[in-house]
Amino acid sequence: MCGVDVPGSSIPRIAMLGGTFDPVHIGHLRSAVELGEALALDAVHMIPAHVPPHRKAPGISAEHRLAMLKAGIGDTPGLVADDREVRRPGHSYSIDTLISLREEWGEQARLIMAVGHDAFLGLPEWHQRDRLLSLAHIVVIDRPDHEAPLEPALASLIEGREVSTVESMMAAPGGHLLRLRLPSRMAIAATEVRWRLQQGLSVRYLIPEAVERYIASHALYRHP
Repeated sequence: MCGVDVPGSSIPRIAMLGGTFDPVHIGHLRSAVELGEALALDAVHMIPAHVPPHRKAPGISAEHRLAMLKAGIGDTPGLVADDREVRRPGHSYSIDTLISLREEWGEQARLIMAVGHDAFLGLPEWHQRDRLLSLAHIVVIDRPDHEAPLEPALASLIEGREVSTVESMMAAPGGHLLRLRLPSRMAIAATEVRWRLQQGLSVRYLIPEAVERYIASHALYRHP
């Protein structure tokens, strides 16, 4: 990833990687780093959802989840712990976040929304899905065990948008869809991390040490 503050640099390449980050774990962070490398991004905005629209709200506050994300990122180049959804009241709709990022980075910036395969399958149910596709590219972080045909509503939504190369996608500010397999594909689930914390079991090497210290100092995840 290259810096965004270089005078005369090329058009910015920016990604948003949203989630509850409850808590942030090594899989989240490694995926963000590999996403930045694969797409030659200037920055990956990791954005904790305040109130997720499609799932039960986390038991841990957005402020704690943001603080853990900041601790986990530390000084990693190119990764940004972005608080814009935490500061925004109500449901954390991706369309609002993309509008905000587009206003910040400009109309010509290559803006990418990175999603996992499960989230991608639910895209037809997303708030203002058609406008979302006009604001940004979608990069689907694929898993090798997902090869089933798409449901008709999803296939129709992305018809004519899918590209096969990063270069093809980056030819426009938004509107394309690219499937991407990252090298590590670390199978770590936040659900398992929370369960281990509730049971008093080790989470070493599943979450960054700074996040583990934060959880211990604030007595988080102690009860199921």
